Order: sequence, then structure tokens, then C-alpha cells
Amino acid sequence: MSIHVNQLIEQLLISLDQTQITHSETELLNHSKDESYHAGKNPTVIVYPRSKEDVVHIMAVSSKMNIPVIPYGRGSSLEGHIIPIGDAITIDFAEMNKIIDIRAEDLLVTVQPGIGRIDLNNELRKHGLFFSVDPGADASIGGMVATNASGTTSVKYGTMRDQVRDLEVVLANGSVIHTGNLAAKSSSGYHLNGLFVGSEGTLGTFTEITLRVFGIPEFQVAARVNFETVDSAIDAVTTIRQAGIPIARVELVDAGSIEHLNAYSKTNFPMKTTLFLEFHGNEAGLAQDLEFTKEIMEDHGCSNFVVESDTKARNIIWEARHNLAYAFIHSYRDKKMMTTDVCVPISSLATAIHFARDNMDKKNIVGGIIGHVGDGNFHVSMMVNMDHTQDVKNAVEFNADLVEFGLSLGGTCTGEHGVGIGKLKYQKLEHGPAYEVMQVIKKSLDPQNLLNPGKLILVDS
Repeated sequence: MSIHVNQLIEQLLISLDQTQITHSETELLNHSKDESYHAGKNPTVIVYPRSKEDVVHIMAVSSKMNIPVIPYGRGSSLEGHIIPIGDAITIDFAEMNKIIDIRAEDLLVTVQPGIGRIDLNNELRKHGLFFSVDPGADASIGGMVATNASGTTSVKYGTMRDQVRDLEVVLANGSVIHTGNLAAKSSSGYHLNGLFVGSEGTLGTFTEITLRVFGIPEFQVAARVNFETVDSAIDAVTTIRQAGIPIARVELVDAGSIEHLNAYSKTNFPMKTTLFLEFHGNEAGLAQDLEFTKEIMEDHGCSNFVVESDTKARNIIWEARHNLAYAFIHSYRDKKMMTTDVCVPISSLATAIHFARDNMDKKNIVGGIIGHVGDGNFHVSMMVNMDHTQDVKNAVEFNADLVEFGLSLGGTCTGEHGVGIGKLKYQKLEHGPAYEVMQVIKKSLDPQNLLNPGKLILVDS
């Protein structure tokens, strides 16, 4: 153990106790990387705060010793967000996992950042409420705010940025601010909620989060719809959106991915381009929405329209969809999954998906394409032999080509995975002169560059 680590722990122990600090090799390794393909690196120590005051003290030590801090939730991020680039204190919020207040009448809940979305929903369910954002993984709420997570339900309910009403944030200088309030709307001041949501731990550390929640729908119905082509499926979704049908989820899975999904989840879905749909509402309204949707799908040449109203059958659909990544990993045990996402205008979605599939075929990349087609966001999962230089080169080139093509369509390099390390090199290309404005904000709030440096926005230390 180096003197540097001894000194760091000594400073932390001024306000924390020994049970909140660890530098065991096992724990350092567990906190060295996320679920991405990016190479991991151990932090210097891991600290488990139990209160806002603990976080303030950690930031004071960080500033005094000039050592960066990295907020850590569940480690489920996909672009290297929590990987240190040098010495670092990893702040693991596992012990700050409480629900502070449920205001059912206001449809609000206030939580600590370490609580997982499944635990949150289990408690909200007792009040007839649910939290809408569903990225698939049981991510922490703090991590979901940090990356502006979204997922299958964003087409109806929106992303994390739409749900956050207020944040309690510890800044780099140790001061504590609130970015919003409990009101449903405000025309006062800068929109700080929007600034801090998606900031990936580079501007401040969240200690309390107030979220908008929703009443559990009276009825939920799912559907599976098959098409011969991706274009037909996307055209059908576009028509549904234009018709104003209040669809809650609409996911596209290409035919190749359905094959792996069936093998892993023991389902028997037709191996065709498939839309998975879900509708929320009252019984009479849903019947009308389903009938209208079926007419639209048939007008666009669907070959199959299967409605599932039984809870178990609906769960099978969405569990299979959420487990698709594991289906590919299970099928190619000698390869590592590299995943990427872009988001484009819906009118350009079919073009972008065709570009992705054609490039995968040209580069002999094994993988699947899935998309939140209701909002123009799609993901590509590539199975890559990390020991094979050409395999890795092909995947890296594919990622770059896809991002640049998406940007040329007026899109973004990432719709929900975030920037982290993996998409950092595309920030100037996407944002142009606005990138310099972001650098000014980062330098102003974090002049020592101690908050998750080397992620999202690069500045001189």
C-alpha cells in the first residue's frame, strides 16, 4: 500500500468510518469497468457515503489532494463512464438507496441515487404508481439520471430528462445546490435540471433526486407484428405516430436477432422483421387503439398481428426483448459484445438501419439490430473476437461510419447509451462551436477537473 493511499484514507477517515472505505483488490477490480468493451482500470479507493454530508467531505478531500472522483451506481453503463483514467476515488452509492418521500397526490417521488429502478417500482406499486423509464437493466436511479437513460417506454413517457423535477447536487467545491423544485413547470432561471441530467458525473454528484411518476394503467396490452421488410415496419410506425395513437412501446427487432432471441428465450416467434408493441389505457380505449393499429399495419403489408393481453404472455415478450443482448452473448461465447447506438429523425430511420446492416455484412460482423423505432433510436450489437486484430478493426470502423452517417442525417452519436469514453471523439463533430460552450461550463463548475475527468467533455486540467 503506497503512502499516497495511506494519506488519502487518513483524510477520508476524518469524517467517515473504516467500514465506508475499501481498497481490497477484489472490490477495486469490481469497480474498474462497466458492461462495455472498454478496458478497465482500478480506482485508488472506493468510498460508500451514507449521507449528503459524507459526499461533501469526499469532495473536500478530492480537492485538497487533487484526486478525481467518479460516481458509481450499478456499473451497467455501456460506454466506459465509470472507468478511471488515473488515480480516482470511486463513490459507490449502494448505501444511499432510500426512498425519502412519496407524494402520491403530486405524482412525485424523492429518492437517494443508489436505489435501483426495480426496487423503486416495487414500492411505488403499493401506491398505485410506477416510474416509467425502463432501460432494461436494473440500473440505479442516479446512474440513469447521469446518462439521461431512456428505453422501451420513452416513446410515450419520455426520457430521464423529462422525469426529473429536482436534483440535490454536490458541486466540485463542496457546495450543495438544488436544480429545480416541486412545481410542474417554471419559467424562472436557467434550466439546470436539463444541464445536470446526462452530465455523466462531470458537473456534480447527485445526493437526492425528485422524479415524476405515473398512475399504473388500468389495462396493458401487447402485440407482435411481422413484416417482410424493415422499411414497411418503420413506415407503419410512422403512420401510427402521425395518427396520434398513444402507443406506450414500439420496438423493432430484425430477423437475424429474432433467431437468437428464440434460441435463448425458448420462444417461437417467426424469423421476420418484428415489431413489439404495447398500449396503456382503459379497456374501451385500448380496443379502439388496437383495431386502428391493426388496420394501419395491414395497410403496410404486415404478415402477422398477434395480440397478448395476458400478463404472463406480455412479460414473455418484453423479457425476451430485454434479454436479446444475453442471447447473442450466449450464442458466441468466444466473442465479446461491442454495442453502439445512434438516434436519427424518424423519417431517416430506415435509411440508417439499412446502412448499418449493409456495413455489417460487408465487414463480416456478426450481430443484431434493435430499435426504439418510435423515437428514431436504434442499437447495434456486434460480436467481436477481441484477440483478432481485424475483427476489432472492423467493429471500430463500423462504429465510426455509423456515427458519421447518423450525424449526416441530422442525428446524434448516442440516443441513450451516453458518451463516456467510447463516443468522446465525436463530440466536436456533433456539436461544433457549441462544444466550446460546454467546455466553458465544465471549467466553471469544475476548475480542477476532478469530476469524472476524460468523459463527455474534454478540458485542460
